[in-house]
Amino acid sequence: MDEYEIMLVWDDDACVWIAESPDVPGLILESHSIDELIKKVKTAVPELLEISGIKLPEIKLHFKADHLAVVA
Repeated sequence: MDEYEIMLVWDDDACVWIAESPDVPGLILESHSIDELIKKVKTAVPELLEISGIKLPEIKLHFKADHLAVVA
C-alpha cells in the first residue's frame, strides 16, 4: 500500500480550504468545509492516480492541515 501526503491549507482571502499534493499529479480541490474537502480528496485521488497510470488495490492518504489565524 502506498501512502500519499495531502496538504490542506486555509485560504483566508477566499475563505476556503485547498487540497494539494506533490505526490498526486493534478490534485487541486477546494471547499468551505474541511470535512467536505476530505471527502472530495478521497474520491479524486484514486481517479487521478489511475489517469496517471497508477492502479493500487489500496491507497493510504496522510492529511496535513495548516491554518494561520490572527487574533487580537
